[in-house]
Amino acid sequence: MDKLLTYLNGLPKAERQDFVARCGTSEGYLRKAISMGQRIGEGLCIAIDRESGAAVRCEDIRPDVDWIYLRAPTAAQPKEQAHG
Repeated sequence: MDKLLTYLNGLPKAERQDFVARCGTSEGYLRKAISMGQRIGEGLCIAIDRESGAAVRCEDIRPDVDWIYLRAPTAAQPKEQAHG
């Protein structure tokens, strides 16, 4: 989560407040989660990835989740079933 902390610290206060609002959280929550080593939920990870323009990726926050599977082009497409 070092990347998230670096990203937050690099934003001016107004931009930081806007960023956390777009993510649906608060700066206090993120800073506490970082300092306590708390696990951030997958939904918030995705919001941080999206709102940071991938400067902080889901993989940086939650390396325990198989994000590669979700990012794979085939994961988004249902497999065709054989018609018999």
